[in-house]
Amino acid sequence: MTVMKKILSSVAVAATLMGTAAQAETTRIALVVKALGIGFFEAANKGAEEAAKELGDVEIIYTGPTDTTAEGQIEVINSLIAQGVDAIAISANDPDAVAPALQKAMDRGITVISWDSGVAKDGRMMHLNPSSSALIGNTIIKLAADHLPDGGDVAVLSATATSTNQNTWIEEMKKVMGNYPGVNLVATVYGDDLADKSYREAQGLMATYPNLKAIIAPTTVGILAASQAVTDAGKIGQINVTGLGLPSEMAGAVESGATISFAIWNPIDLGYAATMLSYNIAKGAKAEPGATIPMGRMGEATLDDNNEAAMSDPFTYDKSNIEEFKSIF
Repeated sequence: MTVMKKILSSVAVAATLMGTAAQAETTRIALVVKALGIGFFEAANKGAEEAAKELGDVEIIYTGPTDTTAEGQIEVINSLIAQGVDAIAISANDPDAVAPALQKAMDRGITVISWDSGVAKDGRMMHLNPSSSALIGNTIIKLAADHLPDGGDVAVLSATATSTNQNTWIEEMKKVMGNYPGVNLVATVYGDDLADKSYREAQGLMATYPNLKAIIAPTTVGILAASQAVTDAGKIGQINVTGLGLPSEMAGAVESGATISFAIWNPIDLGYAATMLSYNIAKGAKAEPGATIPMGRMGEATLDDNNEAAMSDPFTYDKSNIEEFKSIF
C-alpha cells in the first residue's frame, strides 16, 4: 500500500470512528402517548421536536398504542427498552399497570418521567402536571357554573376510568362544588378517549337526564364528541359543553354555540417541557424533592415531596379569542 493510500485509509477510519461517536452521543427520547392519532398529543410532539432542535443532539421517538390501553403501552415500553433509548416520557393510560415495565426501563439505565397523565411513583423519576390539579378542577366546574346563574344538573364525560389526570381533576372539581350553589353533578361516564364511544356516552347522558344543563369533558376527544352530540340533538342553547379542548378542534363548536367557553394549557409547551426535563435528567440533573430542573423557555420545574411539578395555568378560550389561537394548536 502506498503512503498516500495509507493516509487516505487512516482518514477514512478516523472519519468512521468520529461518525460513530457522534451518533452514540445522540440522546434518544421516546415520547409515549396514550394513543396515536389524537390531536392533543400530536401538538405535544411538535413541542418535543422544537426542544430537540434547540438542544441539537436529541432524537425524538414519537410512539404509542393504537388505542388507549395499558397493554398497548406496555408493548411499546418493552420495545423501547429493547432499542436502548435514553429516556421515556409517558402519558399513562393506567398509573399502576405500566409501572413494572417502566421500572425495568429504569433498571436498564433509562430515564423515565411521566407527563400529562401520571405513573405510580415507583414507576417514574418525576411527573409533570400540565397545571395545578386543584386549579384545573376548579376551572372545569367554573366554566359550567359561570353560565348557570340558577344552577342546574351537570355531568362529566371523561376519558378512561383509570386515567390518572382526569380522575384527579374530577376529584378536585368535586371538592369545590360547594362554591357553586345549585350546580348538581348527576353522573360521570367514560368515553375511553374514543370519538364514537364518547359521542354515544354524551347521547346517553342527554337521554337519561332530561334536565341536563352542561356536559363537562376534561379530555380533548370527549369535549369535541359531546359538542357534536349536542349539535346533532338540536340542543344548542339548552346544554353547554365545556371542559378541556384544543382551539383548532373546538372553533366550530364555539362558533355554533354548542360550547360557550373551554380551557386548555398549550400542549406544544407541555411536549417541549417534558422533553427538556427528560434530557436534563438523563444528563445528570437530580429528580428529588425540592430540586429545580430547567425546562428551557418554560422556566424551571420545582419538584414537591412526590417528585411532581406543575407547568402553567390553564387558559380560557371563547368567541373573543378563538380565532387567534385556532391555527396554532
